[in-house]
Amino acid sequence: MRSRNTSVLMPEKRDKTNQTVVEEVIAHKLADITTILHSSNGGKSRLHEHILSLVERTLFVIALERNNYVKGSAAAYLGINRNTFQKKMIKLGIDDAKKDQD
Repeated sequence: MRSRNTSVLMPEKRDKTNQTVVEEVIAHKLADITTILHSSNGGKSRLHEHILSLVERTLFVIALERNNYVKGSAAAYLGINRNTFQKKMIKLGIDDAKKDQD
């Protein structure tokens, strides 16, 4: 009987482990963020919308920074169309000019 080649299975297992770690980190951070943002004034909560907007805005800024503010490259980095990226930048209020670094 031939033994299984476990090296083929390892990358999938590694990715799953990385994903689990990332999910745990995000869960802990989101717990803190929701505590800060949740309003207890009795009105309708917009927490879900607020969190998604914050995450998306941060992700877009990271993509822009890592791609030298080239929108086409930043869109490709995120796996979305450049036009969609541009529209969401406007919606999220992200300035497309490179930020000055100190």
